[in-house]
Amino acid sequence: MRKPHLIALTFPVLLGSCNLEPKLEGVNSPVPENYPGNSGGSVSADIAWNKFISDPRLKRLVKMAIDNNRDLRVAALNVEATRAQYGITRSALFPTVNVGAGGSRSRQPGALGTGTAIESRAYEVSVGVTSYELDIFGRVRSQSNAALQEYFASDAARVGVQISLVAEVANAYFNQRAAIEQINLAQQTLDAVSETYDLTQKRFDAGDVSELDLRSVDIQVQTAKAQLAAYRQRVSETNNALAVLIGAPVPSSLPEGRSLEGALVAEVRAGVSSDLLRRRPDILEAEHQLKGANANIGAARAAFFPRITLTGSAGTASRSLGDLFQSGSSAWAFSPQVSVPIFDGGLNKANLDLAQVRKQIEIASYEKTIQTAFREVADGLAARTGLAGQIEAYQSLVAAQQKRFELADARYRQGVDSYFEVLTAQQDLFESRQALIQLRLARAVNSIGLYKALGGGW
Repeated sequence: MRKPHLIALTFPVLLGSCNLEPKLEGVNSPVPENYPGNSGGSVSADIAWNKFISDPRLKRLVKMAIDNNRDLRVAALNVEATRAQYGITRSALFPTVNVGAGGSRSRQPGALGTGTAIESRAYEVSVGVTSYELDIFGRVRSQSNAALQEYFASDAARVGVQISLVAEVANAYFNQRAAIEQINLAQQTLDAVSETYDLTQKRFDAGDVSELDLRSVDIQVQTAKAQLAAYRQRVSETNNALAVLIGAPVPSSLPEGRSLEGALVAEVRAGVSSDLLRRRPDILEAEHQLKGANANIGAARAAFFPRITLTGSAGTASRSLGDLFQSGSSAWAFSPQVSVPIFDGGLNKANLDLAQVRKQIEIASYEKTIQTAFREVADGLAARTGLAGQIEAYQSLVAAQQKRFELADARYRQGVDSYFEVLTAQQDLFESRQALIQLRLARAVNSIGLYKALGGGW
């Protein structure tokens, strides 16, 4: 048989190959189209993180984190690893072709045979195909498709790590800004009560106030000092957290940061829930894992059918090296093999059942991921509305408490009221200003959390 005849025989078989993967029906989104209390419109999560973040100091920190963070580096390497694994799996779709050359020389002494020593030589050069499986029923292609979906899923996971990293850096930075504002508040309070203490000490020495008033002011001074030390510690801790996230010490040459009262990030608009399906990396990751599980069903189904493997070679052989490429020295070999499953103790059936169950698991996981994403966005929108109302109310409260303190302090200095009125007004003012800082911190954290929940930060 001539080699062209072999190709002619196998070509129709290749054309007749099929795919046993089941059709993947669309999974209905188990959430409403619109978020409660959301006006819709364009989605701010389409904006890249460097445009969404307006604080120049935070921008620099996030850029350093993306360049240096070890978790993000590991995620990127995992993508490279799955891409290499896909290449390994896909290579089975193509035959392995080897070029080989060899020679042998032997001598048999005459004492073992005819009495005359016999020398023999042989040389050959060949091109061979080693154990190439004809993928008639799509087993190898299904495995390759599953590996490809795993690669896509790993890349979506990498994007998810980057979005989480942006949010973590932003949250650490917001906490640091809040601690700095708390330091300023504590320092202002310490300065005010220290001045009051000096005045009270003079009045006590003159016999105008009791020692109780003097000790009450002293308690305020010591309390302010303790709070100041605690907030300075918190700034150091957030600085250490930022150093871990950005993968390097926090530079001293960073731009000046903005206060929590200023615009640290852009306004967040949510759009509609269907936007999550094409944007959130965890949903995309779950979708690719579902497609991979569906492809594995095709591979499991193909295991019930025969497997045809081809092994062959063609080349030239001769007894002498000079005649190796002469006419009449051609040589070839062709060894097709067919493997038909007859009895396997239920292995193939169990593998198919397992693949089908895993697909159902991935469907449930996909739906759960969508539901979780919807809830995170809905909670973020609800919190944003509530925080806006609280901040507005506390701004008015701080203004009222400031006026009350000024009146109480003036009456005390004039000797009209006791220091108890000043002490109460001072504490209430301090607590309301502290609460306002915490609310502004919560608003900033909510904005970056909502941006993350919408799948922004690519």
